[in-house]
Amino acid sequence: MSSDNLSFGGATADSADAGKSSKWSALGPGIMVAAAAIGGSHIVASTQAGAHYGWQLVGLVILVNFFKYPFFQFGARYTAATGESLMAGYGRLGKGWLSLFLVLNSFAGVVNIAALMGLTAALLTWVAPGVSSLVLVSSVAAISLMIILLGHYTWVDRVTKLIVVLLSVVTVLAALLAFGQGAVAPAGFVSPNPWTIASVGFLVALMGWMPAPIEVSAMNSVWSMSKKKERGHLSVKDALFDMNIGYVGTAILALFFLGMGATVLHGSGIEPAASGAAFTKQLVSMYSSSIGGWSSWLIIIAAICCIYSSTLTCIDGYSRTTYSAWLNLQQRDTDQTEKPLLILVVTGLALTVVLMFPGTMLSMLNFAMIAAFLTTPIFGWLNYRLISSEQVPEEHRPGKVLNFWAQLGMVFLFGFAGFFVWWQWLM
Repeated sequence: MSSDNLSFGGATADSADAGKSSKWSALGPGIMVAAAAIGGSHIVASTQAGAHYGWQLVGLVILVNFFKYPFFQFGARYTAATGESLMAGYGRLGKGWLSLFLVLNSFAGVVNIAALMGLTAALLTWVAPGVSSLVLVSSVAAISLMIILLGHYTWVDRVTKLIVVLLSVVTVLAALLAFGQGAVAPAGFVSPNPWTIASVGFLVALMGWMPAPIEVSAMNSVWSMSKKKERGHLSVKDALFDMNIGYVGTAILALFFLGMGATVLHGSGIEPAASGAAFTKQLVSMYSSSIGGWSSWLIIIAAICCIYSSTLTCIDGYSRTTYSAWLNLQQRDTDQTEKPLLILVVTGLALTVVLMFPGTMLSMLNFAMIAAFLTTPIFGWLNYRLISSEQVPEEHRPGKVLNFWAQLGMVFLFGFAGFFVWWQWLM
């Protein structure tokens, strides 16, 4: 009997254990989504939100995670229910939509990977202070390529799981230590107000990568196809269990990172640095001064794990989705989503950007985060159209609650995107 059809009321111990085993063995794509998400959005954006505004943006972080959830879930649900990738689905809706995805995904891939590799290399100077940035960033690229090209999906899956578990433990421990010390803000300190017109750019950038850019739902789709090929089967229930574990875990970690910024940096009198690497070093310094020098290693480990896990999964994920989109433009959708030459090209372009334009990483990353927010409602709407289409068996389409949830999400995302466009270009 399939685990999809288990009757929990009358299931035997063996069948219940088999169902649990099936679900836990299905874990992978959702964990990789978490790994891709917890880079710039967590160690930089979430922590800076806490450093600038204290706990005031907790509600916004929860809200944007809540409203984006259906569209990420639809990616996992669509692939498990139909056996085809989201890119194939976009092609069904029209080559124009698929072409738009290919262009935006290719641009975002090079920019995001470049920024993540550069930031990983900058953070590694803590453990290798005498090594040049050229050697460090090249080493990050080489190690990532070795894992992806030699180990394929299996190695990426395993390495990512180990890093995410380590990151989660270290982050929670570091946050609890900070909470135990209490906030550094002096009595009577008045926090800046984030709900002003001047703060709109920061809020949109925060939401753009919270918990991840919308194209990560497409990465989940191709990773699910690889997982299905590896296991021989991936049910809709197992795919959603995996997706929920990764997504909810990512949302919770975002709150822990925000809490670290709110507790250790907010109200300290130190202006948070704009650069991601410099900001993280500020965070390490504040941990050392308020909790003790030994505690700084917790943040160093968390930061490196956080950024490198995103680097590894983004190199793999952006390469796979770009290749899948290209294949589907030629009306071919296969479970072969890995193309070694394309992986080398994407990584090489990102490495070139890091080496040729080192001073532009922050502005490029900020642009990518804002662009991610503006494209989220578009591709969220496409994911909604796909999961509601006749291509999906009726029993796997979303019910009334999830439909209503998605519709509310589109109102929120289109509304905020429209407000940002008015603020940025029409006001």
